[in-house]
Amino acid sequence: MKLSSSIEAVQRSLDKQLHTEENFDIVKRRVVICGRDAVFYFIDGFIKDTLFEKMMEFFYSLKDAALLTSSKQFLASAIPYCEVDMEDEESTVITQLLSGVLCLFVDGLDQCFLIDSRTYPQRETGEPDKEKVFRGSKDGFVETLVFNTALIRRRIRDPQLCINHYQVGSRSKTDVAVCYLRDKADPKLLQNIKKRLSTTKITALTMNQESLAEVLIQHKWYNPFPKFKYSERADTTAAQIMEGDVVLLIDNSPSAMILPTSIFDIMEEANDYYFPPITGTYLRLTRFLVGFFTLILTPTWLLLLENPGWVPETFSFILLDEAPHIPVLWQLLILELAIDGLKLASLNTPNMLTTSLSMIGGIIVGDFAVKSGWFSAEAMLYMAIVAIANYTQPCYELGYALKFMRLILLIATGLFGIYGYIGGFILDFLILACNKTLAGNSYLYPLIPFRPKELKKKFLRIKIDQEQR
Repeated sequence: MKLSSSIEAVQRSLDKQLHTEENFDIVKRRVVICGRDAVFYFIDGFIKDTLFEKMMEFFYSLKDAALLTSSKQFLASAIPYCEVDMEDEESTVITQLLSGVLCLFVDGLDQCFLIDSRTYPQRETGEPDKEKVFRGSKDGFVETLVFNTALIRRRIRDPQLCINHYQVGSRSKTDVAVCYLRDKADPKLLQNIKKRLSTTKITALTMNQESLAEVLIQHKWYNPFPKFKYSERADTTAAQIMEGDVVLLIDNSPSAMILPTSIFDIMEEANDYYFPPITGTYLRLTRFLVGFFTLILTPTWLLLLENPGWVPETFSFILLDEAPHIPVLWQLLILELAIDGLKLASLNTPNMLTTSLSMIGGIIVGDFAVKSGWFSAEAMLYMAIVAIANYTQPCYELGYALKFMRLILLIATGLFGIYGYIGGFILDFLILACNKTLAGNSYLYPLIPFRPKELKKKFLRIKIDQEQR
C-alpha cells in the first residue's frame, strides 16, 4: 500500500498497525518543519540521542518553504545526514522502522524519509573463547551485522568483494548478508544460495544460524556431519572468502557460516597459519591423528578385551585383572552419556561454583564410582582421554559427529566382535562418503575424488603464497 500525502492519514495508519499506545518503546515525535506538520517515528534505544538532537536543531532552523516543493528537493537540501533514503511503500517503511531506522513524514509529501542513524546495543569486540590463537588478531565478530561486515571490509580492500543483503522470515525479517568475491566464488553455488534466501517460506529464524542452515540444506537426519563451517574470527572468515568460499552473516549472531565445506576444511584452524609451515603442519597432523584416535580408542580396547589372545605380552597391562561387575560395553556407554551430562551441568553452573563442582564431579564421584564397582579404572581412564581429546577439534558439530560414529563402532564391536568392528568402520566410512556439500561435491574432497595436489594442501601447511596460486 502506498503512503498518503496527508500526515493525519499516515499517523492513523501507522498508529493502528504499530499499536503505539501499547508499545512504550515506539516513539512518535510531532514537529513543525518550514511551517508544515511533520512527525518522527523511531524505536527508543536504537537512535543516537546526540545525533537526533543535532538534526532537530537543524530542522527547526529551516525557514524556506520552497524546500518542501518535492520529496527529492527536501532530501537534497534539507536533510544533513549521509545515510538517507526515500520510500513510498507502507509495509517497507514499517519493516525499516522496526529495524531501528528513523522515519520522517512531512505533510504534503507522499514519501517517507528513512534516516539510518541507528545504533545497536553490543558487547565489546574480543577474541572468541573457542577459537583462541597464540598469535594473530584478537578481534572477533559480535551480534551486530554491520560491525561484522566492517571487520571483513577492513581485511579485504578489493572492489570484487560483494556483500548482498537479504531479509529472511515473514515475521522476524532477520537481516542476512552474503559475502563473496565476484571473480572467485562458484556462480552456481551463489545462485543457489540467493534463490533459497529469496524464496524460502519461514516465519522466523528462531534458532538463528541453525534455522537458516536447515532452510538452505535439507540433509538427512541420520547424517550428523556438519555442512557448514562456523567461525567467530574475522581473519579466518576473510581468508575463506579469499579462497573463493561464500560466507553468510546473520544479525544477532556472532559467527559466520562458511560454505561449501568438506571435512578437511572444518578441521582447519587459524593456529595452523599463524606459525611457520613446519609448526603448522605438525599442529594440523596432530589434530587429524587425535581425531582418528578418539574414534577408535574405546572400540579397539573393547575388541582386545573380548580377544585377549591377540594382545602381545608387552601390552598385557591393558587387560582387566578381574571380571567387572558391569559389562565393559555398558560401562563405556554409560560413561559416554555421563560425560555429556557433565558438559550440560557445567553450562548451567554459576561461574563462582564451576571449579568446586568440577572437583567434586571429577575426583570424588569418579573415585567412588571405581571403588563401588560401577566402573573399572581402565574404562574411566580411556573415556577421560577421549573426552579431553575431543576438544582438539575446533568444531563442536564435528566432535559430536565423531562421537556418534564411535558409538556405532562401539555397539557393533560389543555385539558382533571383530565382524562388528570391521562392519562399523565400513558403515562410518559410508556415512562420510555419501555426504555431500551444499555445492554438490563430495564431503571427502579431495580424497574422493582423489586429487593429490589438493590433498597435500589439506594435510601439509605449505607457504601461503603457494597456496594462493
